[in-house]
Amino acid sequence: MESKNAAHPAFAYVGCFTTEKRKARGKGIAVYRIDQSTGTWTLVEAYDAIPNPHFLTLDHTQKFLYSAHGDSSEIGAYAIDKQTGKLTLLNKQPTGGDNSSHLVPDSSNRYIVLANGPGVAVFPINKDGSLAPFSDKAIPPGEPGPYRREQQGPHPHQAPFDLTGRFVVVPDKGLDKVHVYRFDASSGKLVAGDPPFVKSRYGAAPRHVSFHPRKPYAYVVNELDSTVTAYHWNSERGELKPFQIIPTTPTTYTGDNTGAEIAVAPAGNFVYASNRGHDSIVIFSVNQASGMLDHIGWESVQGKKPRFFGLDPGGSHLYAANENSHTIVAFRVNRETGKLTPTGQIVETGSPSCIVFATQ
Repeated sequence: MESKNAAHPAFAYVGCFTTEKRKARGKGIAVYRIDQSTGTWTLVEAYDAIPNPHFLTLDHTQKFLYSAHGDSSEIGAYAIDKQTGKLTLLNKQPTGGDNSSHLVPDSSNRYIVLANGPGVAVFPINKDGSLAPFSDKAIPPGEPGPYRREQQGPHPHQAPFDLTGRFVVVPDKGLDKVHVYRFDASSGKLVAGDPPFVKSRYGAAPRHVSFHPRKPYAYVVNELDSTVTAYHWNSERGELKPFQIIPTTPTTYTGDNTGAEIAVAPAGNFVYASNRGHDSIVIFSVNQASGMLDHIGWESVQGKKPRFFGLDPGGSHLYAANENSHTIVAFRVNRETGKLTPTGQIVETGSPSCIVFATQ
C-alpha cells in the first residue's frame, strides 16, 4: 500500500503487440487509470485501431497520443479524453517504411519524429492533433553489421532529441552506428550532423540511448552484444565520443541475451538497462565527474523478455514490461542506492512493449 500522499500519474498507456506473426496476445493500446492514493492500475479500455502499436508518445500538452507500429507502414494519432483517458483515432499516415519502433514530439510540439525502418521520418502536427504527411525522411547510408538476420540494412531503432532539442540522436542497430541529425524546426527537416555518426563495435547493434540530465554524457544500450556504451556528448557540435563499454549481464551468466531498454535516473546518479534472456534490470552507478559506469547489481523482472521498462514521472517506481510473459511488474526505486524492490503489483496485459504516463 502506498502513502495516501503519494503522487501518481493519472493514466498509463501501454503499447501491445497484436499479430500472430509476433505470437502476440495484445489487444491494442491498453489504457489504465491509476489510483492516486494506492497506485493501483484499472483497465479502462484496449483500443485496437492499428495492428502492433509498438511504441507510444504523448504530445507536450498531453491532449494527444501518437503510435508507432511494428511490421506496419502507418503511424497513428489519437485524441485523449482527459476525464476518462479513452482514445479516439484522429487519423493515420503512411510512413514510407515498414517497421516503426519509436517516436517523439519536438520541443515546439509541432512535429513528431519517427524511427521508421529503414530511416527517420518527420510528421507535422495539425492544430487538431492529427498528423500531416511526412515533411522529411532520411535513410542513412552504410554497410550492415555481421548478423544478417538482425542486420539486413539500416534500422534506426530510436530517434530521441538531446536535451537542447536541437539534435536527433539515432541508434541504428542495422548499421552499427549512432547517427546525429540537426533538426530544423522551421521546415521540419533533418540535416546530417558534422560528423554525421559515430561507429559502434562491429555487431553491437546500438538500440536505445538515454542522456544524463545535467552532465555531458549519453548512454547507449547495444542489443546484440549485451553492452552499454558511454559517450561524451558535445551539445554545441552534436558529437558523440565513446569512452567506456560495459556488459549488461553478470560474468557468470552463460546463456543467450539481448539488450533492450535504457534509462538514466532523474537525478543522474544511476543508469538502468533491461536484459532479454537473463530477464533482468541491470543497475549501474554513475561517476558524476567522469561519467563512468559501475555495476551495482541485477534485479529479476519476474517475467520473460523485458522489451521495455519505464520510470514513472517522479522516478519513484520502475515498471518492467515483460513481452513474453504478458505482465507489467512494478518496482520501488531506492533513490539513494539505485536498487529495485518488487512492490507485489503485477499488471496482466498481452505482449506489452511500451508504457507512457499521463500526469494531467
